[in-house]
Amino acid sequence: MKPVIFGLSGETLTTEERAFFAEAQPAGYILFRRNIADRAQLRALTDELRALHGRDDLLIMIDQEGGRVARMQPPVWPSFPPGALFDRLYEIAPSSAIAAARANARAIATTLAEVGISVDALPLLDVRREGASDIMGDRTLGAEPMRVAALGRAVIEGLADGGVVGIVKHMPGHGRAMVDSHHELPIVTADEDALSVDLAPFQALKDAPMGMTAHVVYTAWDPDLPASLSPSVIETIIRGRIGFDGLLMSDDLDMKALKGSIPELAGATVAAGCDLALNCWGRMDDMVGIADLLPEMTPKAMERLDRAMGSAHRLAEGPPLEELLATRDALLAPVMA
Repeated sequence: MKPVIFGLSGETLTTEERAFFAEAQPAGYILFRRNIADRAQLRALTDELRALHGRDDLLIMIDQEGGRVARMQPPVWPSFPPGALFDRLYEIAPSSAIAAARANARAIATTLAEVGISVDALPLLDVRREGASDIMGDRTLGAEPMRVAALGRAVIEGLADGGVVGIVKHMPGHGRAMVDSHHELPIVTADEDALSVDLAPFQALKDAPMGMTAHVVYTAWDPDLPASLSPSVIETIIRGRIGFDGLLMSDDLDMKALKGSIPELAGATVAAGCDLALNCWGRMDDMVGIADLLPEMTPKAMERLDRAMGSAHRLAEGPPLEELLATRDALLAPVMA
């Protein structure tokens, strides 16, 4: 099995993709709007991916955060609020905010599990900073680390109860970035004491099943390389100081923060200590290059993958989607005006 997550080109597998994926055996897949039409089509696509690999627990992930980051859209699927709304509720009713975040996450998971998606790139544990790039903004769970951690824990638990694995992102913290890493490389010059605030939510959720790195340079830890490519940040900060031993993947290799060919970047992220490289765009030349360059997954990475995929525990009995949404909306009512 290759330590990579691949994207797909469209709503169905092409003949070329089917043959390539069967040979390359990637660890998993990521889906975008270009891969989604309706429930029946999406379920057929995920079923085909599982059949292709003979793995019921295949990693099939999506970015379904809510707010401005949602690949599955109305009117087929419900809309979900951004993280900032739960932060606003926490200000006046912490226990209600935690219950709302859990119900919302379980509702998201219900919609994902129905169509065969097993992993959601949620929650964000980035601590929001005034004046930073708006790429995080209302996607975050707030500016207070322990509030972010409490709401993040509720999201992880809600997803798991719905049968979906969550990913904490963006390790070790994207909240101070002054530019959008989709377009350029952020360089954070905060010192160790300041950065300890950013680490706190990740330390509180160090037992999360999966994590995603940030394409951000932290000069206090590595003045040259972004976290996704830095052995020092991954081993000393993420694995060491945070204590995270879950499955660690890079953020998307196609983001403009990184320079170099996509296969070379995939190799560099895995060499730096990421368990998986994330390649989102389904371009066959890039995927073939990655498969040719990457080694097989290490036994430790395989163990982390198996442990992560076994962490979701969809409850046999639980509220239907409509009830989860109604519960969430009743709790959020004080801040919906």
